[in-house]
Order: sequence, then C-alpha cells, then structure tokens
Amino acid sequence: MPPAPARRPIAPDLFDLHDDGSLTLLGGYSPGSGRHHFPRFAVCPYTGADDVEPARLPDRATLWLWTAVTAPPPGYTGPVPFGFGVVELPVGLRIVTRITEADPAALEAGMAMRLVADVVGVDDDGTELVAWAFAPEPT
Repeated sequence: MPPAPARRPIAPDLFDLHDDGSLTLLGGYSPGSGRHHFPRFAVCPYTGADDVEPARLPDRATLWLWTAVTAPPPGYTGPVPFGFGVVELPVGLRIVTRITEADPAALEAGMAMRLVADVVGVDDDGTELVAWAFAPEPT
C-alpha cells in the first residue's frame, strides 16, 4: 500500500492537524468578556481588551444555517458542490464553516455536528490542503 499523501493546513494558526487525521480549532478566550472567538485575535473582538488567551475549541457543535455551494469560488480547485453554513459550539460561539454534507435537504436546524478535517485541494508538490469542516453526527 502506498504511503498516505502529505497534508498541511490551508493557513497557519487556525487549527492543529493531528497525526490521526483529526484536528483542533485554535481560538481565543477573553477573561474580561468571558467569551471565545475564532480565529484567535490579539485583542478581544467584543471589548477590545488585550487579555486574550489561546483556547482549544470544542469539536462538537449544533447546526444553525446551511446552504450548498454549487459553483467554485475564484481560485478554488476543490470539489463542488459542498456545504457551507454556521454552527454553534457549546461555548456559545458561532462559526462560519464548510459542511461536509452538500445536500441541504439532508440537514436540519439543531442537528448535532462534529469537527472533521476536509481536503480542499492539492498543491503543486502533491501535498493535500486541509481545512476544517463540520459533519453531521451519525445517528
């Protein structure tokens, strides 16, 4: 069996990509506001306080909004259609994200979702480009 292709995140500091293929979103937490944010900023986006601490965000969420992207955005070479939407993490943070289910009829508000690695392309040397996405939890 050939070795698995190399993988790398689409951008730095958004998530940790683990050897087992899973990932962890890297956000921020401001003790002053008591709120999380993603991606992490140097200051709290809610209050402007400079007390932001790195935070590993939960890997489970609830689906809020969704649609299907049926035409590739400029510069995108990955598969279409793909799902796109908003999920809410248990820490009260809503994130705009890819959704692995491309059929809007297969999704419903309040559906349990889990964080997954999603290959969105391959660079010139064959390295897979990985983004974060949320997939429906198996029922």
